[in-house]
Amino acid sequence: MKIKPIFDRVVLLPKEVDKETKSGIILPTASLEKSQIATVVAVGEGGVVDGKEVKMQVKKGDEVLYSKYSGTEFSYEGKKYIVIKQNDILAILED
Repeated sequence: MKIKPIFDRVVLLPKEVDKETKSGIILPTASLEKSQIATVVAVGEGGVVDGKEVKMQVKKGDEVLYSKYSGTEFSYEGKKYIVIKQNDILAILED
């Protein structure tokens, strides 16, 4: 099965949070914050959403920064994904 978002939705694969500091201290799971950096896995087609034309600005493979409390999380084939609206993406990260 392939994940295909609709309209202005984007499917993201969040980056793993470091569970150990650079000096080697292992952090307890309860103190770890959810990562806000993710890789774009799939992008909807855009189109007219709520009466406004939406052009998709991100593409598959982009690394992005997204709003902390946005989207819907789900698991698929052992991986955790998040589906968000494009306007919840704050920035595209480039090298």
